[in-house]
Amino acid sequence: MSNSPTEQRPSVDAQEDFGWTLGVLVRNYQNASTAAMGEFLHGARGYQVLVAVVGGELPNQLALAQHLGIDRTVMTYLIDDFVKEGLVERQLNPADRRARIVVATNAGNKALADLQLRVAGAENAVLGALAAEERELFRTLLRRVACDAPPVSAHDLGACEAVEQMLGT
Repeated sequence: MSNSPTEQRPSVDAQEDFGWTLGVLVRNYQNASTAAMGEFLHGARGYQVLVAVVGGELPNQLALAQHLGIDRTVMTYLIDDFVKEGLVERQLNPADRRARIVVATNAGNKALADLQLRVAGAENAVLGALAAEERELFRTLLRRVACDAPPVSAHDLGACEAVEQMLGT
């Protein structure tokens, strides 16, 4: 099959490919944030769980699991580990005494504040090619894309599984 002057050839520039650039960004973020988090319990997944718990908008394990795209049985083990480390507690829900809510402890709040400073440094390193105003715009646009994403169906990958597949792990 020959390429005539009238045929259009697909672009093969990797730097123009959305999937490639997104993959590079994810890998760079993964490497930098993992280094910033050190030995934090469950790494990036644990960090996201603690962010969600401290945020307080997702009161129970099921809501946390759904929001983070983590299997609910895995979430149970994650919360168990956080309870053992004194970072969160399961408390009776005042609105429904049969249910429990997940609440950050003082130690959990302090751990998150420290982690957020370290992760912010890692994020700034990853986004180092951008000026400060561009970083804020990039974060705003990324947030919009992530928050306006279509709902996840039962057959879709969760957030963690999608990143693992993208990174080939």
